[in-house]
Amino acid sequence: MRTKKKVSVTIDAEIFEDIAKAAESCNMAKSQLAQEAFKLWLKKRTEESMAAGYVEMANEDIEFSNTALHAQKETLS
Repeated sequence: MRTKKKVSVTIDAEIFEDIAKAAESCNMAKSQLAQEAFKLWLKKRTEESMAAGYVEMANEDIEFSNTALHAQKETLS
């Protein structure tokens, strides 16, 4: 069974030329270069999504802390 899938993309001629030059200078196939680029892009998107989630969780923690502090002050008053 095949573990690879074929994909077709349409890109600007200038980008294609840059890809061809990069693949040649790195001594790799354009498909291998594209696969690495996709992996890097997916990794970056995942990291950005996780970072946004952490910021959101931190904001929720701050809100909860402020609510708890306010409740504690009311209890002590």
